[in-house]
Amino acid sequence: MNKKIAIISIIVIIAIIGAVSQMNVEETEIETVEESEALITIPVKAARPACGPHPECYIPSYYVTKLSEPVTWKNEDSAFHSVTSGKYGSPDGLFDSEHLDPHEIFSYKFEEPGMYPYYCTLHPWMAGQIKVER
Repeated sequence: MNKKIAIISIIVIIAIIGAVSQMNVEETEIETVEESEALITIPVKAARPACGPHPECYIPSYYVTKLSEPVTWKNEDSAFHSVTSGKYGSPDGLFDSEHLDPHEIFSYKFEEPGMYPYYCTLHPWMAGQIKVER
């Protein structure tokens, strides 16, 4: 009788451990960016003034691209950020990612050559510029 209780107890414990370990398994989404797209990253700790250990809050903060080639920003920080065209306090309405969740991406395709400043609506020290050439 004691042997049966011990064996049943061990089986129950193994079943519980198996069930709990399955609850902690997360599916990982793999994000891909086409090779022709520029990838600008928002680094970890960019939400801190001076962008933590990085000299730039968007890496790179100045990027040159060709007309009609999409530019993609990826938020690698644990904080929310945005990519908004214009200068802080003066959005120009060309593009706005709204709030990017951590690890979320935003892409925009420029249709006209020129210089395009952008910034984060949540962190005034975060700014960058895109130069679009023909």
